[in-house]
Amino acid sequence: MRGIINEEIGKVFWITGLSGAGKTTIGKLLYNKVRESNRAVVFLDGDTLRQVFGADLGYTREERYKSAMRNARLCELLANMGITVICSTISMFDSVRDWNREHIKDYCEIYLKVSPKVLLERNQKGLYEQEISNLVGFGIDMEEPKKPDIVFVNDGTQYPQDIVDEIIRFISLR
Repeated sequence: MRGIINEEIGKVFWITGLSGAGKTTIGKLLYNKVRESNRAVVFLDGDTLRQVFGADLGYTREERYKSAMRNARLCELLANMGITVICSTISMFDSVRDWNREHIKDYCEIYLKVSPKVLLERNQKGLYEQEISNLVGFGIDMEEPKKPDIVFVNDGTQYPQDIVDEIIRFISLR
C-alpha cells in the first residue's frame, strides 16, 4: 500500500528490550536525529501509549499482547501515511514482531540487550525495588527477539548518542 499522505512509506524503528534497557533514551535521541532531516516523524513510548489508549488494559499476558498489537497497528497506520515512527516498547512477543515484519514495509527492529545485573543496578524507574516476579524478563518470560536488524548490548560502555549514530549508519547502508 502506498502512503496515504506522502508518496513514500514511512520507516518504523521498533526499539525493544526490557524495562531499563534504554529504549526511551535511545528512541528520543533517534527521534531528534531523524527530525533534523525535516521528515515527518513521531516518537511513541509503550508506557505513554497505554495511557493514550485509555489505560484499559492490565498486565496479564493476554492484555500485554493486546497492547503490543495496538502499538504495532498504530505504527503501520502512521508509516502508511508517510510518517517515520520510532516506537520504544518492551515487545515481549515474537508473534507481534513477526506481524510487524509482515505488515510494515520499511521496518527496522532494534534490540537493546541488557543483563539482569545491569538492569538491577540501573533501576531507573524503581521497578526492581518492587516485587520483580511481575516484571518482564524476571518473573514474566520475554520471547527474546530472534531476527532483530540490530542488536546493542547496552551495558553502559557506549554512549546513547553513539548507539544512535550506529543505527543511522546501519540504515544508510541498507
